Parts: sequence; structure tokens; C-alpha cells
Amino acid sequence: MKLLAFLSLLALVLLEAGTASPPKGRKRRDPTNEEGDSYEVLNLGNYVPDPDNYDEVIDLSDYEGLMDYEDQLPEVKAGSSLDPPARIGSTQSTVNPRTLSSKPTVAKPTAGLPGSPSSHGLPTCLVCVCLGSSVYCDDADLESIPPLPKTTTYLYARFNRISRIRAGDFKGLTKLKKIDLSSNSISSIDDDALRLLPALRDLILPENQLVALPVLPAGIEVLDVRLNRLQSSGIQPEAFRGLEKLQFLYLADNLLDSIPGPLPPSLRSLHLQNNMIETMQKDAFCDTEEHKHSRRQLEDIRLDGNPINLGFFPSAYFCLPRLPTGRCC
Repeated sequence: MKLLAFLSLLALVLLEAGTASPPKGRKRRDPTNEEGDSYEVLNLGNYVPDPDNYDEVIDLSDYEGLMDYEDQLPEVKAGSSLDPPARIGSTQSTVNPRTLSSKPTVAKPTAGLPGSPSSHGLPTCLVCVCLGSSVYCDDADLESIPPLPKTTTYLYARFNRISRIRAGDFKGLTKLKKIDLSSNSISSIDDDALRLLPALRDLILPENQLVALPVLPAGIEVLDVRLNRLQSSGIQPEAFRGLEKLQFLYLADNLLDSIPGPLPPSLRSLHLQNNMIETMQKDAFCDTEEHKHSRRQLEDIRLDGNPINLGFFPSAYFCLPRLPTGRCC
């Protein structure tokens, strides 16, 4: 009986001793230090980002290093198409995005845009620039006149490779006032290409390879065919007589051996410099039989750069307000 009481008392003493102090090696967790423990793991100390040191946290100068999509974008090859989808039940693998093209083929539009398809297969107003009634086709690598909108008033197609103007190139363009085809390779113009343009006023064709002039519309005011291969035989007799509104005629730097005529009374400027003219008719500018005839408007005549001596033909100038420019003796 005494032994049993002694064992009970010993067990009670041991139980109280176990609850009095925690076992060695175990540390009580303080919930108030949870946040502090996380900072200790990250080793951030007391560092707090602010606007003054934000660029130290993230280096914005290395933008490509921060966000590089090159490895994520599909690699596309021009002209390729997607592989056909796998049929149900087949063992074909899914399409690899890297087999796609980086420059997808663009279908050429054929309708719904102004202008008919040009030689490039695109509407003219995509190959050229259309601003209102003006069409600008400069340096567009054209080999022929593109189809133009019916409302075209001014056409600029300089610095191309156009070699010929055909009869139907300007068909129906009743509002066309100016054509500038400077610096092309035009060697021929069909007679009906320009004749039926009622509104044409300015025809600008310098720096081409023309050897002859076509039939011109009656209302033309400015004709510029400088720097061509124009010969006197390429100008039809009385080609300018019916051009009652012609004011500026520029034929310099060609292969002419005579002064074309007769010239219309409306003419104000005639440039013939740097040709092969050696002589002229007495009535080249004036009517020698009727001395009443005068050309008060023709004040600018250039004959310099020709082998002609203007001093040999004094009777050809009496009707002019000014003498021509050229070698006089």
C-alpha cells in the first residue's frame, strides 16, 4: 500500500516538472516576428523603394532584356501557308508555330478602290498618289501610262521608264489640263493619243527620246520638248499654225536644222538654242510681203548655241519687239 502511494506521488512530481519548462532544442514561435523572419530570408534589410531609387530596383535601360518576344513570335516565311489541320483519329502532330511566315503574302486588292488596276496589278491610286483631281506617279517604275480616274486634271509621271504613249492611254479624260512626263524614255506618241484632249493646256516632255511630234490639241498653251532627239522632219508642216493659244514653245537641245513655222500670233517665247540650225527663211518671224504684220507678243527668241549667224538675216526681225539671242557676226 505504501509502495503504491509512493509511485503516485512520483508520477505527479514528474508531470509538474515537464510542464514547467519546454524541452531543450525547441524554440517557441513568436507570431509577432513572422514578417521579420520573411525579411531575414530575403535579406532586404530596411530597404524601401521610392521614386528616387526605383531605377536601381529595375534597370529600365535594358528594355530588350526585360521583354524579349523574339523567341515567342512565330517565324513566318513569305509565300508559305499553314499546314492543314490534323484529321480526327490521325497521328499527325500539331502545327509548329515556327513554320509560319514572318511576311505573310498580301492579296492584291482589285475592287472598291479608285482607279483601275495599273501595270503593277494594283489600282493606280495605290501605285501613285491621288490628291483630289491630281495624280502623282513620279519615280514609280512605270513602263506605260497607268489607267487614270476619269476626273484626273493634272498628271505627273516623271522619272519612270515609259517608252510609248498609245492612242487609248488618255481616252475619256476630258478634264485633263496638264501632262508632265519629264525624264522618261518616250520615243513615240500616237497621233490620236493627245489630239482628242479638249482641256489640255500644258504638255511637258523634256528629257525623252522623241524624234517626231504628234498631232497636238488646239487649246495647248505650253509645249516643252527640250532635250529630245527631235528632227525638223519630225515636225509636220504648219503643225503650229492652228494652235491659236500656244504661248510657250521650248524646242532647245534637239536635232533641228531649221526654224519650224509658221508660228501662231499668240506665241510669246520660242527657245531653239543648242540645235543644228544654220539658216532661216526671210519670213521665219515676219511676213516680208506685208510689212504691217508685227509680233508684239513674241519677245523671247533663243537661237544661241546654233551654227547660224543672225547678222545674215536682218529682214526676218523687223516685226519683232526684240532681237533674237544668238551669234550675230
